[in-house]
Amino acid sequence: MASGKSGQRIEPSFGGDDDGDELRVDASDRVTSGGRRPKRTGSAQGGSKRETTARRPGRSGGGRRGSGGGFFGLARRLAYWCIVLGIWGAIGVGGLVLYYGARMPSATSWSIPDRPPNVKILAVNGEIIANRGATGGEALALEDMSPYIPQAVIAIEDRRFYSHFGVDPLGLARAMLTNLMSGRMVQGGSTLTQQLAKNLFLSPERTLERKVQEVLLAFWLEQKYTKDQILAMYLNRVFFGSNAYGVEAASRRYFNKSARDVNLGEAAVLAGLLKAPSRLSPARDPQAAEERAQVVLGAMREEGFITDAEITTAMSQTPTRAKSFWSGAEHYVADMVMDQLPGMIGEVRQDLIIDTTIDLSLEKKAEEVLAETLEAEGGKLNASQAALVSIDGTGAIRALVGGRDYAESQFDRASKAKRQPGSAFKPFVYAAALEIGRTPMSIRNDAPVRIGNWTPENYDQKYRGEVTLADALANSLNTIAAQLVMEVGPQNVVKLAHRLGIDSEMQANASIALGTSEVTLVELTSSYAPFMNGGFKATPHVIRRIATADGTVLYENTYDNPPRVLDPAIVSEMNRMMVQVLTNGTGKKARLPDWEAAGKTGTTQSFRDALFVGYTSNLTTGVWFGNDDGKSMKKVTGGGLPAKAWHDFMVAAHEGLSSSPLFGTTGVQPVFDQGGIAAAGEMPADDMATGSPEAFPEPPAPVDGTAAVEQIRPVEQTGGPIPPAGVGETTGATRRTTLFDLLTGG
Repeated sequence: MASGKSGQRIEPSFGGDDDGDELRVDASDRVTSGGRRPKRTGSAQGGSKRETTARRPGRSGGGRRGSGGGFFGLARRLAYWCIVLGIWGAIGVGGLVLYYGARMPSATSWSIPDRPPNVKILAVNGEIIANRGATGGEALALEDMSPYIPQAVIAIEDRRFYSHFGVDPLGLARAMLTNLMSGRMVQGGSTLTQQLAKNLFLSPERTLERKVQEVLLAFWLEQKYTKDQILAMYLNRVFFGSNAYGVEAASRRYFNKSARDVNLGEAAVLAGLLKAPSRLSPARDPQAAEERAQVVLGAMREEGFITDAEITTAMSQTPTRAKSFWSGAEHYVADMVMDQLPGMIGEVRQDLIIDTTIDLSLEKKAEEVLAETLEAEGGKLNASQAALVSIDGTGAIRALVGGRDYAESQFDRASKAKRQPGSAFKPFVYAAALEIGRTPMSIRNDAPVRIGNWTPENYDQKYRGEVTLADALANSLNTIAAQLVMEVGPQNVVKLAHRLGIDSEMQANASIALGTSEVTLVELTSSYAPFMNGGFKATPHVIRRIATADGTVLYENTYDNPPRVLDPAIVSEMNRMMVQVLTNGTGKKARLPDWEAAGKTGTTQSFRDALFVGYTSNLTTGVWFGNDDGKSMKKVTGGGLPAKAWHDFMVAAHEGLSSSPLFGTTGVQPVFDQGGIAAAGEMPADDMATGSPEAFPEPPAPVDGTAAVEQIRPVEQTGGPIPPAGVGETTGATRRTTLFDLLTGG
C-alpha cells in the first residue's frame, strides 16, 4: 500500500493479455478520488489469477536461490558427512582404545620399573674409576645435569614438552604431513612422554596396539608425575649408543666426564644421538655426530635457549672423537671389583658405591710406563704384553695394569694369568732355609749338582765355587737354590710360600727351587710384602667398602689386624740379602736413586716370561713381560725390561716423599753359619726331609703359562642392552697410615 500527496489510497491493478506475458496498467486501474478500487469483471479476475500463477516461477529471486543452492548445498552436504564420519571415527577410535586398554593390566597396578642398578667404583681419593651395570652410569637429578642437556633434548625432540598433555596433536600432524610429502618416514610425532612410556613398559615393535597403549601410558605418566620428573626419568634411561643408558653413562663414555660438566657442544652431540644412537655415535662416525649436533644447535637457537654468539662458539669446537671401547688400565680394576662383588654381598639389586684402594695417579703412571717400554723395546725383543701390580704393606692394591691396552684385550694378566715365576720364587726357598738355621753368610759350593734325573745349571753355565747365600741369591745361582731345597725339603718351602700369600697349588718337588709351579702376579707380589712390612701377611685386596647410594655400609674391611707370618729376624736377614740383588746382583737396573730397595729377578725357560718383584718401605711392586701365546722373547730376563719398568714406576711413585730404610737393614751385624760347607755333586733323595725318592721327580716340561684368552670387544649394538697411602698422590688427599707406619712409629 502507498499514499499519494493528497493522502488518497493508491491501489495497484494487475492485468494482461491471455498469455499473461505482460504486466501493464489500464485506464480502469487508475487511482480514483475516492481511493476505492473499482469492481473487476470476471474475465479480469481470471486474468489476474493466471498472471499470478505465471509469475511465480519466473521471479528473479527464485532464480538466485536455485543457483546458490548448488554450491552451498554441496558444502552443507560435505559438512554433514564430515560430522557423521567424525562421529563414527570417534566411536571407532574409542572402541579401539577401550579394546586395547582392556588388554592392559589395571591402571592401579601400574608403576615405574626400577632402573637397573649401577655400581659406581671410586679411587681412594673419591675420583670415579668406572660405572658398571646394565646402564653404564648412575642416575642424576635434573638440577645436577648441565642445563644444556635438557634444553638440547627438548629443542630437537619435543619443543612443546612443557605445554602438551602427553600427546602433541600439532607435532603429530606436522610429522604426518612431512612424512606424506617425502614419501617415507622422516619424522616422528611421539613426545618425550610417549618415548618414556615405550622405553619403560612396551616392546619396540610398531603395531596399532602398542601405539594405543603408548598413548594411554603417556596420559598416565603426565597425570602422576611432574614434567621435570618425566624429563629426568627419560634422560636417565634413554639409550645413547655404545652400551650407554642415560646421560651420565653417555657423557663418561664419549667425553670422559660427568654429565654435570658437559658444555654446549657436547650436549648437542648427546641430544643428536637420540635419532640414531649407533649410526650417529662419535665412536663410530665423528663427522656424522658433528653434523647432527649442528642441527640440534640450530633448533636450540630457534627456541631461544642460546644466542648466535654461543652457537658460533660451540660449532667452532673440535669434533668429539671417542674411542670405540672403554680404554684405560683402570678398567682392569673395575673388572676385578665386579668379579669379587657377588662373593661379598651376593646379587646386586640396588645402586652401589664401591670405595677401592686404587691410587689413580699411580694407576696412570703404571699404564704409561708399560706402554712406553713396550713401544720402545717390545718390538725388537719380541715382547708384546706386560702387567704390573703394586701394593702397600697391608695388601691394599694401589695400582694394577692387566695388559698393554684394555681397549684391545680385556684379559687381566695381573690377576688371572698363571705363569712360572722362575727365580722370582727363590726368596721363599732362602727364607725357609733361614728358618732352619741358615744365615746370609752361610757358605755353599756352587758346582754341578744332580738330584735324581735333574741337573740344574746356572743361567751363564758357570760355577763360582764357595759362595755365601747372600751372594748366591744376588746372582741367582740355581745350584745353590737346588741345594737349599734339598736341605729344607720342598714341602716346607711350599708351606712357607702358602703362609706368605701364594694361593695357587704348587708341586712339592726339587724343581720348585727354580719356580716351576705357576702363580699369578698378584699373589706373587703380595707374598713379597711380608719382607717389606716386618713379617705380617698382606692379603691382596682392592675393595675397602661397599655402600648403598643412601650410605648404608654393606661391607668394610681395613685388613688392620694381619697375622704374623715371618719372624722379624728372618725378615731382616732376607731384606739385607735382597738389597744386594739391586746393588750388585741381577737387578741393578732397578736401583732407585734415593730409596733403599730390595727385590728379585725371575726368568723362565726359553725366555717365555720375565719378572721383577721388588719393594721399598712404602710399596711392593711386581712387573711381568711376555707374550700371551707363550712364545719366547729375545733373551729378555727379569733384570732387563721388567727391572727398567719397575724402576721408572717406583721413581714416579716415590716422588716428593721422604725416604726411609727397609725393615731391619740398619744396625744389624752379619751372623755366620757355624756348620760346614755342603758338598756339591750327587745328592741322594734320602738327604731330603721327606726321605722319599718320589720327592724329586723329573721336573715338569716347560709350561707356557696361561695364554690370555683374547676377549673380542662387544660389537656396537643398534639397540637394547648388551660395559690408602698417598704414594705419588697429587690431589691433596690425606695420606693414610700404613701397617708399616704403625709398626715403626712412622
